[in-house]
Amino acid sequence: MSGWGTKDIPRLDGKTAVVTGANSGIGYYTALELARAGATVVIGCRDAGRGEEALRGLRQQSGGQVSLVALDLSSLASVRAFADEVRKTHPRLDLLINNAGIMALPQRELTVDGFEKQFGTNHLGHFALTGLLWPALRASPAARVVTVSSGMAWMGRLDVDDLQSERRYTPMGTYSNSKLANLLFMLELQRRAGSPALRSVGAHPGGAATNLQKHAFTNSIKWFGQSAQDGALPSLRAATAPDVKGGEYYGPWLLTMRGAPGRAWIPPRARNELLARRLWQRSEELTGVRFDLSQGAEAAE
Repeated sequence: MSGWGTKDIPRLDGKTAVVTGANSGIGYYTALELARAGATVVIGCRDAGRGEEALRGLRQQSGGQVSLVALDLSSLASVRAFADEVRKTHPRLDLLINNAGIMALPQRELTVDGFEKQFGTNHLGHFALTGLLWPALRASPAARVVTVSSGMAWMGRLDVDDLQSERRYTPMGTYSNSKLANLLFMLELQRRAGSPALRSVGAHPGGAATNLQKHAFTNSIKWFGQSAQDGALPSLRAATAPDVKGGEYYGPWLLTMRGAPGRAWIPPRARNELLARRLWQRSEELTGVRFDLSQGAEAAE
């Protein structure tokens, strides 16, 4: 593959990164390349067995500093416990890669907190995690938050009055809504941060062959997609390239499905600032995490 690649990742010695969902797929390769570049990497994984297996592989392949902390993004208690542990051991955080996600559940399911599972995991879990890690991000002179979305965000029709898909649930429709929410959050975070010291950036992997597609798109990915390793490149460029600006979005160049990562088009609905503000407010109410962008973030009582 020509164009931007892992050879272009600058040295990251002295930097600390958190990658969610790093036990497999693009999260694994994102964590691997960050560790190879010298970053201290914390991976958050839901399944302890798969997490330990991934940890062994990452340490062996990178020769770097990688640690594992349990994280289930569908549980706010788990998100809080993860954030507490990370802040205790790493008071400064330079990179947060909001990567984990679930896709196209055949039936509507709920998280332990009563949220629709795709929206609760893909958006609310990462919203809360970013807020709870905010003091550590603020401690970095040049932090980045990379939120991984999907080309399916273009199909999203997010209804703030039906965030839990109680009136209408379809596997891909609800997934698309959660991915649109990721981009609304990414852009609103940049607006609210209001500082070049923090860059909130988006990425999507194109048609990457990962475990995410077990309910959808398996034939399309087989013929038109790319490997998980290549699918990690947009996240890595968003996280490390010196020329990246806050509010930008990166994805594969060839039909948005494969190829070297470049600037991607942001769906017009993701640029709706009123919708973004309403989603932010509801996310605060639902998670109990309120961002104080001048002081950090705190969990509401």
